[in-house]
Amino acid sequence: MTHTAPVRVAVLGSTGSVGTQALDVVRAAPGRFEVVALAAGRSADALEAQATEFRVPPDRARVCGDDGTPLAELAALDDVDVVLNAVVGFAGLPATLAALTAGKRLALANKESLIAAGPVARAAREAGGGTIVPVDSEHSALHQALLAGPRERVRRVILTASGGPFRGRTSEELAAVTVDDALAHPTWSMGPKITVDSSTLMNKGLEVIEARELFDLDVDQIEVVVHPQSVVHGMVEFTDGATIAQLSMPDMRLPIAYALASPDRVTEPVGVVDWTTLGDLTFAPPDLDTFRCLALAFAAARTGGTAPAVLSAANEVAVEAFLAGGIAWAAIADVVEAVLGTVPPVPAGSLDDVLDADASARDAARQVVARMAAG
Repeated sequence: MTHTAPVRVAVLGSTGSVGTQALDVVRAAPGRFEVVALAAGRSADALEAQATEFRVPPDRARVCGDDGTPLAELAALDDVDVVLNAVVGFAGLPATLAALTAGKRLALANKESLIAAGPVARAAREAGGGTIVPVDSEHSALHQALLAGPRERVRRVILTASGGPFRGRTSEELAAVTVDDALAHPTWSMGPKITVDSSTLMNKGLEVIEARELFDLDVDQIEVVVHPQSVVHGMVEFTDGATIAQLSMPDMRLPIAYALASPDRVTEPVGVVDWTTLGDLTFAPPDLDTFRCLALAFAAARTGGTAPAVLSAANEVAVEAFLAGGIAWAAIADVVEAVLGTVPPVPAGSLDDVLDADASARDAARQVVARMAAG
């Protein structure tokens, strides 16, 4: 494919793990991409350095904090071709909706906004004509593998999970794990929230809900297997028995580049597999009794409505409390389960429905955390 002009990119969450790797992709392909807007949560100095390097004007390089309004403004700029939404948590929702409403290609790394507000995002996509190309390695793999056949011939999709730092451990062995233990991921380099989610397998549960929204699947068509090597990122099984998989060594720059260049591909390879030294690829079912967050996410996905928003919000509060030393690692699932039982789901017909569910879930989660802290 011939490139006559660079793809103009807005990188939201530019100082985080995904954002900085996205800028690595831009550096590796001179002339292919142009960074026209940047946003960070709080890292003003790092943002300023990025803006200087990529010649982004000050009014387009913003520190947004918890306010989603500036993010939405940047996502809807007329001269933006692709919006990379790498903002962590529910704060990324305004940018997701703005990009889709404005008809942009959304390179989505912010899974929480789609999980919490899937029906609302779907409506924005239909109204504005925007498209989503996922940045998560697993959903990127499914996006690529689904091209192998018509959607009505898809029997099931399989998301792979590394198993995180606690793979194979029992509940008793996990009773006293520390924050440092949870942040020691064996395969991927990610931000603290996502790394903790990986350790509880909530990350995979959120990906199940996201896959349902991205690819219009039934929950029962989505399966999870533990694959410690993190080489097979996702698989699609078709009705004739064929399974199409995407394989590469763990490197987030590959799915980032795929999302930025889609439907083309970049010419700078990363994550290349050396088949002569790869060794064994193993797969196993997840332990849903020990890693209860995954089971809770499947339950929320089946319930639908605002249940995924409640799940995601409660998990954010619980993970924040764990990282701050307020609750134990094992209590993250306890908080989420308690909140799911406290905040009843309703149809997610509007953004207000989602916002109300999110606020109620956060309040309920804080109360549960406070009771745990009080003993």
